[in-house]
Amino acid sequence: MKTSFSVIGVRTPLIRAGDNLTSVIIGAAREGPAGGLADGDILVIAESPVATAEGRAVRLDGIVPSDRAKELAEKYGMDPRLAEVVIRESDAIVGGVKGFLLSLKAGTLLPNAGVDLSNTPPGTALPLPEDPDGSAARIRKEIRERAGVNVGVIVADSRTHAMRLGCSSVAIGCAGIRAVIDERGRTDLYGHVLEVTQRAVADNIASAAVLVMGEADESVPCAIVRGLGLPIVDEVGVPSISADECLFMGVALHADPSVLRGKDEP
Repeated sequence: MKTSFSVIGVRTPLIRAGDNLTSVIIGAAREGPAGGLADGDILVIAESPVATAEGRAVRLDGIVPSDRAKELAEKYGMDPRLAEVVIRESDAIVGGVKGFLLSLKAGTLLPNAGVDLSNTPPGTALPLPEDPDGSAARIRKEIRERAGVNVGVIVADSRTHAMRLGCSSVAIGCAGIRAVIDERGRTDLYGHVLEVTQRAVADNIASAAVLVMGEADESVPCAIVRGLGLPIVDEVGVPSISADECLFMGVALHADPSVLRGKDEP
């Protein structure tokens, strides 16, 4: 990996359901300061335009809350309809704080199962893309076919971290680069053998990209990371670990094994 690189924001029109997101990005990248996509680029796309284009937004006035949604909404001060959408999108509800449920989804912990009320039309809620890895792979394939370039693609989402204020970005979908690089077996500056270190490359790239993409009304839903020198490979996926291997969830499970309540459990 090289020691310097550039991050170039890509401004697009407002993305709507049914839009061909790949074509929009290719055109916007060509017209913007990047001068188009190039071999070896890594394209980072926010999850909201991906989910929007895929038609994932749901109207809250069409949601009928279940008894469990009403119970959780009352406990955590939420709209019961939003709580219902979150339950449907979650593999398990771990707990919550005022306004948010802590969900387990696709091997990660995240607030409200990633369901967003921002960057979506009023009266709607926007879940994550149904298959972020699949979305990244599809967009990468379409770029190669339409623009003739071989790139990596990351679908990114904003997350909070335990005991830290503020959001950073993580990769929830990845294609074309190795999302995690195993450093175990290497030595540090003092000759100590690294035993647990695995570098979250895709997450770090996503965090760099979000600095130019923004989180509000910037209309910069994607960024091109250029010059990293990472090999572009036919690999898809962001690895996760089981709950009992995770430091945070492992502690919670040890204290209360019932913390992982499935969506259909009472």
